[in-house]
Amino acid sequence: QVQLVESGGGLVQAGGSLRLSCTASGRIFGINVMGWYRQAPGKQRELVAATTREDNTNYADSVKGRFTISRDNAKNTVYLQMNSLKPEDTAVYYCNAVRWNSDNYWGQGTQVTVSS
Repeated sequence: QVQLVESGGGLVQAGGSLRLSCTASGRIFGINVMGWYRQAPGKQRELVAATTREDNTNYADSVKGRFTISRDNAKNTVYLQMNSLKPEDTAVYYCNAVRWNSDNYWGQGTQVTVSS
């Protein structure tokens, strides 16, 4: 099993910044993709950003140019730097990790609230 522990959520005004962190522990061998999803009330969970061990990244169109995903493989940690936050970014943000064999793991979620 893999445990994912997230931190860094909170309340911020529109235009502000937050940095989320997610550290993986346990049976982390073979974890390739790590990323962030979010789910707003009444909406489906959606991909925000993801990165592979080789630093190939993918972003949702809605966050391109504002969010940056990065990864420290030595610390088994993935970060999401969120700048120019908008009220529509308000959601619970979930860390995700995927192993080479497609085993999928989720964090418990961290709330991000952006006030207008």
